[in-house]
Amino acid sequence: DPTVLFTIAGMVPFKPFFVGDEVPPWPRATSVQKCFRTVDIDIIGTTLRHCTFFEMLGNFSFGDYFKTGAIPFAWELVTEVLGIDGDRLWVTVHESDDEAEEIWRDQIGVPAGRIQRLGEDNFWKMGDTGPCGPSSEIFIDKGPAYGADGGPASGGPERFIEIWNLVFMQFNRSADGTTEPLPKPSIDTGAGLERILPVLQGVDSLYDTDLYVPLLDVAQSITGRTYGADERDDVGLRIMADHSRAMAMLVSDGVLPSNEGRGYVLRRIIRRAVRRARQLGVEGPCTERLVDTVVGVLGAAHPALAEQHRLIVDVVGREEEGFLRTLATGTAILEEQLADGTATVPGDVAFRLHDTYGFPVELTVEIAEEAGLPSGVLNVVHGLGPEAGLALVDHPGVDLISFTGSAGTGVPLGVATGLSRPLGHFFDTYITIFWSTPSIALLPLLVVWFGLTLETKLALVFLSAFWPLVINTQVGIQNVDKSYQEVATAF
Repeated sequence: DPTVLFTIAGMVPFKPFFVGDEVPPWPRATSVQKCFRTVDIDIIGTTLRHCTFFEMLGNFSFGDYFKTGAIPFAWELVTEVLGIDGDRLWVTVHESDDEAEEIWRDQIGVPAGRIQRLGEDNFWKMGDTGPCGPSSEIFIDKGPAYGADGGPASGGPERFIEIWNLVFMQFNRSADGTTEPLPKPSIDTGAGLERILPVLQGVDSLYDTDLYVPLLDVAQSITGRTYGADERDDVGLRIMADHSRAMAMLVSDGVLPSNEGRGYVLRRIIRRAVRRARQLGVEGPCTERLVDTVVGVLGAAHPALAEQHRLIVDVVGREEEGFLRTLATGTAILEEQLADGTATVPGDVAFRLHDTYGFPVELTVEIAEEAGLPSGVLNVVHGLGPEAGLALVDHPGVDLISFTGSAGTGVPLGVATGLSRPLGHFFDTYITIFWSTPSIALLPLLVVWFGLTLETKLALVFLSAFWPLVINTQVGIQNVDKSYQEVATAF
């Protein structure tokens, strides 16, 4: 699927069937799908329920059975086949889905007090247009020791854990936002294997299951730290365990470290694992032992891991060795900068780390946050030219900008003023042309000018009085950290 970097859900391989591009060869299917989600990378290790690589279990109907079939299937599997106590289960449905609630209550027998209606959280869509529909989820209550009561709607997030999701694809959404019933309603369900295992094995989290314990054991052996003794150490050990699974799986699927796309994601998780190991006292390479353990745990279920074991070790090992050199240099420079209690990381420092030493911008942000700086604070405009400034502003990890430049430094004004990234780039390119070749840049302005009404021309003349505030990189703002939207308001 060219619209995603990785397979992020079990339904992705079946997408052509759901949107009608292809005719499915069968009316129903089940699958165990390897998945990888980048959205959770930054919170890995800080919770007990998130992971980057996971296996999604699912059953699908392509115009065959619908709600009256899918809901009993889910309940039978969860309670009878897996043996989970139905009295510990809660159900959510979309606020508009009377039919699903009636099936859960009247056909399955779930007490009305354990069925909750939610809004957008229980409505699935493939995109702004196309198939969509309400969903229904099954949650397990881990008990009072894990948080407040109140069910999935208002209870503790570590207490009520989603273990099954049923999507009822029954509408088609048009570009104007209206929906109409699909001629053949379909079913897409999903259950994360790693979410269900703690329940089946009677442990607190996915990190206590037999998928992760061997990885945590080797991480403890490598670092000399004990899991459970210190929460900060535990986060690092969990990152090492999770990312080792992910890096091994990605390489076995043909992904190689690079500076873009899938390769950049792989590079990032390898580097995050290596950096955490170094923080926990590891001086030399450590990924080979982690990869060996991943292959030992998952190799039987995923033969490609065992077949490419040596290749995976070599690819990950080379990336680790290169990054260890980068890390030593970059960390020393950054720690020196942070030692004086600064409230921001100057953009020239961040860009030099990135451009000269290959030190990732998101790693600069991560280290700055660990040092107590506000999330994403980088003093982007700090004597940088437009290319350097835009290179940093473009990075998804840079959320805030501090304007402390001086005249002539080439602030990326278009991006900073809250325009969308493409429009912002266009604006900044135009400003660059304006200063270098005014005659060319003025031509389109003159064409537009003669087409304006008198009132509009007077308004522009009035606004031009304030233009020096904008074009001067001081822009009337000194040492102020603002989001894009706040900067636009300030302008």
